Amino acid sequence: MASSDVHVRICEQEILKYDLEIKAFIQDITHCDGPHCRLTELNTDVKKSFHNLRLRIQDLEQMAMEQDKESDKQALIIQTEGHRKQMLSNQTAWRKANLASKLSIDNMEKQALLNGEDSAVRQRKMTKEGLAQTTSSITENLMSISRMMAQQVQQSEETVTTLATSSKTVNETNEEFKAMTGTIQLGRKLITKYNRRELTDKLLIFLALALFLATVLYILKKRLFPFI
Repeated sequence: MASSDVHVRICEQEILKYDLEIKAFIQDITHCDGPHCRLTELNTDVKKSFHNLRLRIQDLEQMAMEQDKESDKQALIIQTEGHRKQMLSNQTAWRKANLASKLSIDNMEKQALLNGEDSAVRQRKMTKEGLAQTTSSITENLMSISRMMAQQVQQSEETVTTLATSSKTVNETNEEFKAMTGTIQLGRKLITKYNRRELTDKLLIFLALALFLATVLYILKKRLFPFI
């Protein structure tokens, strides 16, 4: 069960990592000021993260079905449903961000064509650039968290290997104990058997001695007191 708990924790950490990546990409889409090809690239990255997230949620659900205890199984199923709801919420936020960004880009392009006011366009560009820098900073922080989580995943994998080795050693020790227990039980049975035989032998010796003494007394009686 220890090994299973570690795998569950690793899976949940990866789910959290992909969830953070998706949220960061949604922020990038929200503040995307074009062109449309940039928006397409962001959407491609989001689709990849959603695909990876969906796979890890399926893995967590499979682990839930493999649990021995019903309480552990139900707890993991509840966690899986929570991750699915969060994924659906992210998908809704993604669609809204896409729609808002497309409308914003279209409006900016139309206004730039209609008004031809380069200064206003530059001012909006500067505002968008400031927002883009802020978003980039947030994304870098999220990616830093993701890297830290990846290190934790690697450490957890090393822990799994150590636990597997320890489990093998414990199993081997248990087998040795079982063999020793069998030997001890056999020895106990033999000792009990020998004790019983010793008691029987003593009883037989006592009876033989008593019979011998009775015979001697009887012979002495006949020889010394024949008239009795």
